[in-house]
Amino acid sequence: MDGNDWLSFTVGMTRWLFFVLAFSWSSSGPLQAGEYRGPATVIDGETLTVEGTRFRLWGIDAPDIRQTCRLGNRSYPCGRISATALMDLVVGGPVECRTVDEVPGVARCWAGGYELSEGMVHTGWALAMPRDHTRFAPIEKQAEAARRGLWRGDFTKPWEWSPLK
Repeated sequence: MDGNDWLSFTVGMTRWLFFVLAFSWSSSGPLQAGEYRGPATVIDGETLTVEGTRFRLWGIDAPDIRQTCRLGNRSYPCGRISATALMDLVVGGPVECRTVDEVPGVARCWAGGYELSEGMVHTGWALAMPRDHTRFAPIEKQAEAARRGLWRGDFTKPWEWSPLK
């Protein structure tokens, strides 16, 4: 390949790369009011920040970061593990969150095409909120039957746990 061929090849590849990137950015569409997209920072198993805005994931409750659970005769930091499970779900790509109108600070969030709340319940590191939503209840029953996450041992339901106990 001489200098002119290499230049043509480089210009062609640059145009192709620009087209691919432009298409991928534009295919997700413009953000609407109440929508946030970008890398996420995990706070705990049900809370994250996107674009500097803090959200609690809709429809679930996860162990507090300080909460411990039991597996056999051993105590383990299930709150920290729950946060790690959420980190695993959001790593490597942007997260998109849409606020839920009826509750301030609560959002439905997706990463890689799946809803994070559903993923956390599926892995067993969060529970469906029975008083608010029944959407995740069947997924929770499957996680319990398969003994995933919290269901492997004994735990206090997150909404019943208090650090003062």
